[in-house]
Amino acid sequence: MKLLVTGAAGFAGSTLIAHLLEAAESLDVIGLDNLGRAGSELNREKLRELGVTFIHGDVRSASDFESLPAVDFLIDAAANPSVLAGVDGQSSSRQVLEHNLGGTINMLEYCRRAGAGFILLSTSRVYSVTPLAALAVTVEGNAFRPVIDDSTPPGLSEAGIAESFSTVPPLSLYGASKLASETLALEYGAAYDFEVWINRCGVLAGAGQFGRPDQGIFSFWIHAWRAGKALKYIGFDGNGHQVRDCLHPRDLVPLLRQQFVTPGAPAIDRIQNLAGGLENNMSLAGLSDWCADRFEKRDIASDPAPRRFDLPWVVLDSARAASQWNWKPQTPIDTILEEIAAHAEANPHWLDHTC
Repeated sequence: MKLLVTGAAGFAGSTLIAHLLEAAESLDVIGLDNLGRAGSELNREKLRELGVTFIHGDVRSASDFESLPAVDFLIDAAANPSVLAGVDGQSSSRQVLEHNLGGTINMLEYCRRAGAGFILLSTSRVYSVTPLAALAVTVEGNAFRPVIDDSTPPGLSEAGIAESFSTVPPLSLYGASKLASETLALEYGAAYDFEVWINRCGVLAGAGQFGRPDQGIFSFWIHAWRAGKALKYIGFDGNGHQVRDCLHPRDLVPLLRQQFVTPGAPAIDRIQNLAGGLENNMSLAGLSDWCADRFEKRDIASDPAPRRFDLPWVVLDSARAASQWNWKPQTPIDTILEEIAAHAEANPHWLDHTC
């Protein structure tokens, strides 16, 4: 089988490639990346050592796809994944849309010409901000927990946010561009008869991630803690009670391999949440406690002022993937955190190179 992976030099793309090659006896991989993200150059040589054909190209450029050979599947791991992108005064709204939506159009046109299947790594950020921001929560220990009652929005339960949860805007420009990409992908697949799978991922984390405060929070927090950099709880109660789930990208590999060989599924079954869920979630305060035990205690600043698009509790319910694919996350959150911590100790200047 031959694959094209976009965003190949990023954390998710490079990790998936490495573990797909490890799991498959016969796999030919082409990796495409524009190397625009700080730190991505570090993965280029690693990909070549794995036997990956690396192409320096940009998903925003239609002409960069014209000379690519045909493949069986394209995995899209390229994105600008920040919910603040385009609205923080430090980045361009047009750049977000060109990367996440314009790039998808170029990839789908390539799949149409090549007859390739398309797998989109989407995001939990396609779910509506307004009901999630207004979610009734209580504090248990050092973490928010949702209050499930008659006022709870449809699609949300104690197990988390299901695929049926509202996707009505506002979402963020990032979330809206990914939701639009999902719709276009499904339309292209139906119109031109190629396989499309939409994998809505929770927070991806692991060693080698290019952590930033607005993306890769688990990696950023651990690296910053070990390096003694200033850290701050922002928003809500200013105590770090906000919760996210956590998934290692390698845990996607068994499901991806099934998607390669499963044709003809109904459209509704082509969208699934893939996340750490209830077994693999943690508050920021809980992450601080973990870091204090692993390294040393530190004081954390507090700013309770709300920040746009911040949410108190985002845990995805992956029951559909469990039923349809017999899938569940394999890497416990403590294992993921320890992997990041060991990487931080071995690479003390990681944030300087990747932020």
